[in-house]
Amino acid sequence: MVVQAVSSLVFCKLSSTLIPISQSATPYLPQSLTITTSPALSALQAAFPAEQIALPGSERFNARIKSYLSLLQSEITPSTIFLPKNKEEVTSFLKILQEHRETFTIRGGGQQPLPGCSNIKGSITLNLINITGVDLNDKNNIMSIGPGKRWGTIYKKLHKKGLSVTGARSGNNSIRGLALSGSLSFFSSRKGLVYENMENTDLFKSLRGSSNNFSIITRFNMRTFKQGPFWGGTIFYFPDQFSAQIDALVDELRRPDTSEEAHIMISLFFAAQIDQVLGLNQVYYTQEVQTPPDIQPFVAIQPQMDQLNSIRMVTVKAAAEEQAAVAMTGVQCAYINTIVKADSATLKATAKVFSEALKKVKGFEGVIFSFILQPYPLSLLKKTSRFGGNIMNLNSKNGPLISILILIY
Repeated sequence: MVVQAVSSLVFCKLSSTLIPISQSATPYLPQSLTITTSPALSALQAAFPAEQIALPGSERFNARIKSYLSLLQSEITPSTIFLPKNKEEVTSFLKILQEHRETFTIRGGGQQPLPGCSNIKGSITLNLINITGVDLNDKNNIMSIGPGKRWGTIYKKLHKKGLSVTGARSGNNSIRGLALSGSLSFFSSRKGLVYENMENTDLFKSLRGSSNNFSIITRFNMRTFKQGPFWGGTIFYFPDQFSAQIDALVDELRRPDTSEEAHIMISLFFAAQIDQVLGLNQVYYTQEVQTPPDIQPFVAIQPQMDQLNSIRMVTVKAAAEEQAAVAMTGVQCAYINTIVKADSATLKATAKVFSEALKKVKGFEGVIFSFILQPYPLSLLKKTSRFGGNIMNLNSKNGPLISILILIY
């Protein structure tokens, strides 16, 4: 499929009808390895400059392999990494691979930790990191973004114009995987999920939730909106307060007048570095209002660890930088999640199971285990329905809902 865009992959495992995608894991190759060529590789080498074809053992190859978020992805060895610079080169790449019946996979930012999601054993990884560009149409305020761009760069450009978009909460993430999988932003309560703020709505209706390999998108056009500084940051506290925070979260979601400006995440985590379980609230109110009452239950909690807290007036760019600063790359990591109704008893029961399990991992070196609750308020779910729905059939009839995410580093 080629659209001003092109590709092939659903939930990291679906094969194209024309070019099958396969993947499994093995460590990346040593510097001294002899490279075996294939007809597809020879055709690519004839068609493109050497700097766009990274072969095992080269510095360019190793740098790209090591740049995945998770080592589970870095341990997979492709035969080649192809680095196109524009959509025309992607189209030529696809024609060559189709002619030679070669398998491939697609990589944007490499943030998905699932092995094989954006890397492939023994065949070709199409890496879109060099298709960048961030262009704002001043007439309609539509921003055109290349799949290799990171959100930090996007926010920086928009900040100068007093604008923002419904993008990632971390500046390290790239646009590609986030836009195709749905995803939450600081503004989701007000604007909906990330992919609901794209242009080309007919295209994105078919791609929603498809994740990485169902299509190769070479340009994302996003609606922007006026946005100034807002109130938010992080609050650290002790775990015996987490149960009360669950009650506060459910109460807030079930209020008939709950604010569309509030974006709240609450979590428990264990970090081996400090050998302690802590509570963490990441709370934002997306207007320039200091200490807004809607988020006070999550900010005023006592006792808290004042020296670690960061609540203040902040820009989107600074908030995303703060999220990126605590993220780790190049480590073993995995996550699982599910979505449940906003029910205190259910959430407290799952938090209790998680807390009991933490007793078994104390003493492990260098690990972080997190239990994170991320709300899907009614305002978000109503916008999802209005924009055509989502593949999980989440809607306001079920809501409000909460995602339970367990993240392990």
